[in-house]
Amino acid sequence: MALRRCTGLAARRFSAAPAASAAQYDNVLTEVRGSVGIVTLHRPKALNALSSPLMAEVNEVTAAWDADPSIGCIVLTGSEKAFAAGADIKEMKDKTYPATYDENMFASWQDVAALRTPTIAAVNGYALGGGCELAMMCDIMLAGSKARFGQPEILLGTIPGAARGAGGTQRLVRAVGKSKAMAMCLTGDQIDAAEALSAGLVAAVHAPEDLVEEAVKMAAKIAGLGRPSVMMCKEAVNAAYELSLNEGNRLERRLFLSTFATADQKEGMAAFAEKREADFKNC
Repeated sequence: MALRRCTGLAARRFSAAPAASAAQYDNVLTEVRGSVGIVTLHRPKALNALSSPLMAEVNEVTAAWDADPSIGCIVLTGSEKAFAAGADIKEMKDKTYPATYDENMFASWQDVAALRTPTIAAVNGYALGGGCELAMMCDIMLAGSKARFGQPEILLGTIPGAARGAGGTQRLVRAVGKSKAMAMCLTGDQIDAAEALSAGLVAAVHAPEDLVEEAVKMAAKIAGLGRPSVMMCKEAVNAAYELSLNEGNRLERRLFLSTFATADQKEGMAAFAEKREADFKNC
């Protein structure tokens, strides 16, 4: 009876979605390994510069996986030379203010940050401007040892924030602190992977050739846990961006107590007491 109830909840929770891994795209490559979806930015001649068509494909793929109960974590990566070297300057250099405002330019680029499924950015090579912002929209960032991060928009006569809500100024401050963020944004200077790790921008640094495999390994671990609790945990951590400590603690407490209504909480604690591996049912 409990399993039937779980299945019904899952059916209502996740709408039917196209199999993103089976679709053909012009600017991204997709792959599914077990419960992990991998989307690779693929504009090699442009160092994976973020264009509107590329971001539309990223959003389509990740939205499909976000609605797919078989996908528990998403990895976003690029090539060893460049995660994404910035937004496509050719696409926007001749834009006027009225045109950008009228078409709500880049508004959908923040959709990655709104995904409920956990996301991991695996960054090799350059992650500059919009590329750095896209990586920061992911929940966890891992870097190859030769990765380079920067917000060089000031050198182009503008400021960080190529994607509305992407947070070239806002997320960077929260990740590395005001002084480091101000230095990066006002000078356009880049930092390497070691400095990014020290500043708290990335969670770990790996050899470039091992990076994606390490990201998939972490993603598989996350995907193997109880999905409701994982989503609640992601919601609680992200709320710290917006809420005061007292408000955040109240949200955390409500989410924590609500896990006791799940079968996964019963299974997880029973497995711990019985010294065995938990068998989560994602409900």
